[in-house]
Amino acid sequence: MIPDGWRRSPRRLGILDTMTSPTPARGPLAVPAADMPTADAPTADVEASEVPTADVPTADVPVATEPWDLVVVGGGTAGMLGARTAVGLGARVLLIESDRTGGDCLWTGCVPSKALQAAAAAAADARRAHRFGVDVGEVRVDFPRVMQHVHAAIAAIAPVDSPEALEAAGVRVCRGRAVFTGPDTVTVGGATLRFRQALVATGAGPSLPPLEGLGDVDTLTTDTVWELTALPGRLVVIGGGSTGCELGQAFARLGSAVTIVESGARVLSGEDSDASAAIAASLTADAVTVLTRSTAARVERVGDGGVLQLADGARVEFDALLVATGRRPRTDGLGLETAGVLLGVDGTARVDAHLRTTNPRIWAAGDVTGHPQYTHTAGVHGTVAAFNAFLGPLRRVDSRGEPRVTFTRPEVAAVGRSSAGRGGTVISWPHDKLDRGIAEGATAGFTRLMIDRRGRVVGATVVGPRAGETIGELAVAVAQKLTTSALAGVTHPYPTHSDGAWNAAVADFRGRLGGPLAKRALWALSHARRWWVRRG
Repeated sequence: MIPDGWRRSPRRLGILDTMTSPTPARGPLAVPAADMPTADAPTADVEASEVPTADVPTADVPVATEPWDLVVVGGGTAGMLGARTAVGLGARVLLIESDRTGGDCLWTGCVPSKALQAAAAAAADARRAHRFGVDVGEVRVDFPRVMQHVHAAIAAIAPVDSPEALEAAGVRVCRGRAVFTGPDTVTVGGATLRFRQALVATGAGPSLPPLEGLGDVDTLTTDTVWELTALPGRLVVIGGGSTGCELGQAFARLGSAVTIVESGARVLSGEDSDASAAIAASLTADAVTVLTRSTAARVERVGDGGVLQLADGARVEFDALLVATGRRPRTDGLGLETAGVLLGVDGTARVDAHLRTTNPRIWAAGDVTGHPQYTHTAGVHGTVAAFNAFLGPLRRVDSRGEPRVTFTRPEVAAVGRSSAGRGGTVISWPHDKLDRGIAEGATAGFTRLMIDRRGRVVGATVVGPRAGETIGELAVAVAQKLTTSALAGVTHPYPTHSDGAWNAAVADFRGRLGGPLAKRALWALSHARRWWVRRG
């Protein structure tokens, strides 16, 4: 899920993009790591300093006598997919990126976080291998090599999102800071360009709380945590959302003493309460100290580290402080007000269901819209906005059916509504009844379906291994308004961790067969069948 700011899933293409663009792409944000030269074909032991930057080449601003069909501002997931989609529709497209293409999913979000978590999971699995009769001795973590793995993953994927890949797809790429100067003009590099339509896709960045003393310490965010070269002995994480839980668990498994400070009553407050409890228990099992209902009051610098003082007077010492309390859209300084684009108080661009802003020439996609900040959402947004810009506002976006995943161990995935509604039912299937979970000793978790009175799946929550993979089928069920009988009637592979969804669907369908109307219908059919058999 990386949310709160980071819940971004794997590389995601919009539907139209897969039909019109020859090269895939992915994700939003940018890591501020310095002086990292470009590298080709990185290996698993690539040094952190060798990670390619995917810098947009500093080139002359393209001169055009005619307005560009589409000017895209921002080279993350939404911007790249929007640009590729527009090119596929025959448009002349200019993409302006102030830093480097690929966005935060590549540089500071999905890719590095999943690489770090893979290393952390390997360490945790090794420590617990004795459960299966496998003794591995002491587990040692070499943090610089862990970070080499992280940066190698970035380096391996960066070429897919590079300016060269975009240019090969037909998108003109220009590096510079774009500023709108009117309803159909934008300046970059001192030149003024005209456009028929524009797409704002500048993403969002970490938002720091107004906490006294925070500026006196070297605060880490999701932008800067990837610059660490040594494992923090004591790490304090402010924020118990997806980002805080994911990174907190990962660093604990790698050997840090981690404390998560959450002001709310529970971690993952936006998820099912049972899911939240499962993750809290998992964090505790990984030696993470979880402090809920705890508000950070001030920060004091002590030597190379510091102390976080809580509102109740408690003090938590740290060697490193990671703030994961949310993100703010990057719309400051873009001149959007001058272009007639209305912004919310939080900096989000006001858009309608078609992603059109208050300037009918300008569209917005991804994190700047105020919609859920996921990479898969940004990808769909970019495609939909480009489609609507050139073929008319025919497609709409609806965030109610968007899946989300928190990639802790176990994972938490959810889609749709959190309740079944009037006359509906909630069916839960505990994973200690899943044969695959039993075989692998991974029985913590459950699958829960929200089913309306017509038997349609309107929401789901899954807690368990690979829950993010399981939720895909349930997202289709919610979007297509499938019934539990439809899910139960499909042959599913066995044994898998996703069996919970099928078992829950079967349980609901069987329960409906036990209703009075269904019983009478079954009685009539069975008697008719017996009569026919005897007659034959």
